[in-house]
Parts: sequence; structure tokens; C-alpha cells
Amino acid sequence: MVRTLLLVDDQRDILRLLRSTLDTLKNKDLKIFEAQSGEEALLESTRHKIDMLVTDYKLPGMSGVELMHKIRARHTDVKVIFITGMTERRMRDEMLNSGAFAIFDKPIAIADFLDSVERGLGLVQTIFPPEKAAPSVTEEPQHARLSDLLANFRQDFKADAVFLLNERGLINARTGSLHDPSMEVSLISTLMAIHNTSLKVAKHNHQESIESYHVFNGGDHDLLFIPVTPLYALLVAGRGLADEEQILDSMRGLMSLRSQVIKALDLIGVTGQLKFKSPPTAAPPAPTVPRVTTDRLAKATPAPEMEALLKDASDDKKKKNSADGFWEEAAHEMGRKSTNPEVISLEEAKKMGLLPGEK
Repeated sequence: MVRTLLLVDDQRDILRLLRSTLDTLKNKDLKIFEAQSGEEALLESTRHKIDMLVTDYKLPGMSGVELMHKIRARHTDVKVIFITGMTERRMRDEMLNSGAFAIFDKPIAIADFLDSVERGLGLVQTIFPPEKAAPSVTEEPQHARLSDLLANFRQDFKADAVFLLNERGLINARTGSLHDPSMEVSLISTLMAIHNTSLKVAKHNHQESIESYHVFNGGDHDLLFIPVTPLYALLVAGRGLADEEQILDSMRGLMSLRSQVIKALDLIGVTGQLKFKSPPTAAPPAPTVPRVTTDRLAKATPAPEMEALLKDASDDKKKKNSADGFWEEAAHEMGRKSTNPEVISLEEAKKMGLLPGEK
């Protein structure tokens, strides 16, 4: 379904920034129109059905609140987000009491702004899956709807607001509202960081379930925040919930609400259990491949060509050995012969009968 958003600001740079920011959503069902004055915005509202109005509080000729009332006269269901740099208490009270969906101070927190737009226009698909078939009359009666559970708790404890949040910080069910709606996105984002930290602590503490409780006393609200499952958490805001004489009853009631919410989540099949990964086990040793024992003395029978080469090499070796013997014998003979022609050896003298006593 196509959603129409109207941007209104007298500063062209702000309009360009907001437009480029919204373009990052890349949602083909979102149509965006721009206006630089209240009168131009009213003209656009006559041409198109406006689902969301994003406007500066201070505009030429009229305020953003006045523009909101005039557009609501034509489009009763329009959601309104105010952007302002005003800090005066009177103006902020006027915006808070006007029923605005959200209020953002300049400079704008981009991520929070986009989240508000998506939630206000229903562009984020965070709806729970269809409920399972209702049990038969012999089974336990179907649990109450989540919204009814939250509404009943809010009424019993006179809370201002009760939220069921998922791990992404999106609101899956709610009743009531905070004193300052403009703080809703930032507050929830911070609380979900606490939720994720609680999961890590539970893991390090080897807990089988998440048992952590966060209480903030004073300020605009007393805040009670507890995890339901690793995927969901409950936030309750109200006055006096964390007072010394009330805190125990508030926490008992909230724990009871958590048990009912878990049953409802289980019924629609979206509950998440706290499961820790077991430490990795050592991999089994790789199988040993048996070594093949071979006879080191065994000799392979050479091929005919190889045998011929080996025979030739053997004959060459014999020839080499024979040549070596020849030259050794020749050297020995030469060593026994004198190089002087006038000198004869002892053997030659014996042969010639020149030695005394020789016949």
C-alpha cells in the first residue's frame, strides 16, 4: 500500500537533507512531497492523501502545530513529526500536548528519525506470525492477546505506558505513551543495549535463564525494564512504580506479566530460548594410514633396455679398471729405470755378471 509523506520546512537545505535521508529507505511504497511554507503544504494536502506530516515548528505565517490542525481537518489519521530548534518550555508543551507522533530537536538523529517514520507509516514488517489454531475444548483455553495483557497491567498498576520490545528495539505491542514521545526512540535504543549486555552477563554467569531486573527511579517516569526471552523485553513507565513501598508489588506484578507474555509468545511460536553454545570439542585424530612394509633387499627385474645399459656400464667399468692397472704397472716399471743413460740398475748389473760373486 502506498504511503504519502509531506515534508515542510522553510530552509531548502533541511528539505534536501530530509529527502535524501528518507530515500535511503528505498521503499517503493513511500511517496514524498515537499513544501517550504504552511500555505504550500496546505495546497499539497488538497492534492494528495497525507499519511504523515514532517514539519518544522517555526514556519512563515503559521506554526507547525497550526499547520497540523489544518491538515488533520482534511486527513484525520495523519501522523505528525515535529522538527524544532526551539527550547522554550511553552512551545515544547504545545507540541507535546498536540498529539504528535514524535518530536526531534535539531540536529536530527537520523537513525531515530527513520525508525519513527517507518513505525508511523507501518513500513516495517514486525507483525507477529499468525497465531496457531485455537486449542480444543479439552485443552487449556487460548491465552489472552498480548495487547490485552499489557492493557490490564497498565490499568492495575496505573502505569503511563507498557511496551513489549523485540531485540531490534522495535515495538511489537504497546499501550499508553511516554511523557515526552520524542524521547521514545532514543530511550528504547539505550534500553535494548542494556538487554544485549544482560544476555552476555547471563552467558558468562552460566545462567539457564535470563533473570535480570532494571529499575530507574525518578524523572519523568519510574522505569521498570526486564527481559522476557533473548528476543523480547518488557518496559513499564509510570509514576511511583519504584517507590520504596511500591517497588516489590510492581516487580511481582511485572514478573507475573512476563510469565503470561511468554505463554502468549509460545502460542504464536515466536519465543526464543536462552541457548549457549557448548565449548568446541577437540577434533578426533586423523586416521593413521598403515605403512606398507617392503623388502629392502628385493630387487626389481630391470627391463631389457635397462639391462643392456647396465651391462655396457659394467664393461666400461672393467675397461677403466684395466686401463688403470696398465698405467700403474707402467709407472712402477718407469720408477725402476734410471733416467741417466750412464747408470744401470742393480738388476741389470746382476744380469750382466758385473756384481762380485755372481757367476
